[in-house]
Amino acid sequence: MEELAMLVAHVEQLIERGDHTELADYLNELNISDVEELIDELPEYGPLFLETLSLKRAVNVFRILDFPTQERILKKLPASKIRELLNEMPPDDRTSFFSELKGDVVKRLIILLTPEERKEALSLLGYPEDSVGRLMTPDYITVKEHWTMPRVLDHIRRYGSASETIDVLYVIDSDGKLIDDVRIKDILVAEPDKVIGDLIDNRLISLHADDPQEEAVTIFRMNNRVALPVVDEQDIMLGIVTIDDILWVANEEYTEDMQRIGGTEALDEPYLDVSIFHLVKKRAGWLIVLFLGQLLTFNVLQHYEAKFTTVLVLLMPVIMSSGGNSGSQASTLIIQAMAMGEVTLRDWWMVMKREILSGLLLGVILGVLGFLRIGVEEVFKDTYGDAWYLYGAAIGSSLVGVVLWGSLVGAMLPFILRRFGADPASSSAPFVSTIVDVTGLVIYFSFATYILRDVLFN
Repeated sequence: MEELAMLVAHVEQLIERGDHTELADYLNELNISDVEELIDELPEYGPLFLETLSLKRAVNVFRILDFPTQERILKKLPASKIRELLNEMPPDDRTSFFSELKGDVVKRLIILLTPEERKEALSLLGYPEDSVGRLMTPDYITVKEHWTMPRVLDHIRRYGSASETIDVLYVIDSDGKLIDDVRIKDILVAEPDKVIGDLIDNRLISLHADDPQEEAVTIFRMNNRVALPVVDEQDIMLGIVTIDDILWVANEEYTEDMQRIGGTEALDEPYLDVSIFHLVKKRAGWLIVLFLGQLLTFNVLQHYEAKFTTVLVLLMPVIMSSGGNSGSQASTLIIQAMAMGEVTLRDWWMVMKREILSGLLLGVILGVLGFLRIGVEEVFKDTYGDAWYLYGAAIGSSLVGVVLWGSLVGAMLPFILRRFGADPASSSAPFVSTIVDVTGLVIYFSFATYILRDVLFN
């Protein structure tokens, strides 16, 4: 923090002196992450920083800014600078930026692109939102099977600077069909008389342009790749997706899932940039649903009203919270496992069996503690009289039933939502807790009514 403060102070001095030459030299020597922090600290000078930086570094800074900052800066830049930035931006980053803008703004900006860049941008924007096609870049290097190592290296020297990455080269046939990929390491250590065909190992992993981005994240994670090729239905190579774009998607997915698990709709912008009205709108829907769900507890309590005793009412929060907590735990674990690709729809039966066993064991642990709690209180306060063990049994058995039920609901709800095409993260902890609260009361009073029938009705 102290280093950042010194950086900000020095830049402010340069701006006050109006020394744009020294400012340009200084900014161009910084890491792009440092310039990004400067823009966060001095947002009013963001446009000045981008105009002062060299074009390539300005593009690299602009592409790592969050969208609200990008939009704010773009509005204050001259058209000539906007044209330079957009034309120099990597196609995948430009597509990501355009995807966040309104349609009329995109139309105005696309006009600023060169004919070639415009054609590329429109092609990428033509893919469905949240598809792999929106992430890919057409900047990559392809080679042919019959090429020798010297020819390949000469090809890299000629076209490598325009490629997003040269860690991997892609082998295609005369029709543009993807055959395999070859790592640059294998090419550098190969004998000069070898041809690309000798290096092919037929272990190709590729993505399809219409695949969901979330699926691409899983494939990258499981295969430890820095880039993957993207093909169409005929296996014609269309582009590549690199790890930096996948990390960005993974971060967005994680953020959205965390917000949904917390019982709110995903925010489209950083929290501090969201208006109060928009924030209330995002949160109100789930709160209304949860409120209406909790109203069902009134109906349950009304049904068992005649059987209430003061003791049963006092013990009610213990039962409800235990069931809700177990459900929230199970829901969070399964949502996380689904996001990591560890669990799929076909695993539902295995998950159910595991949750029945774990829920039962957890319920027994809490049930025993609940029974002991009643016994200890009876020893010191004589609260329950001769029927203390019946109250203990009612609480203990209710805890077993409610915790088991909560675990099943929390674990199965993400599967049900995924089966019907909804986001499993929508089975948030508050939503699961509401369901288990209502049904848990039924379980509790059913056990209590049965076990304490001689006490309650005499």
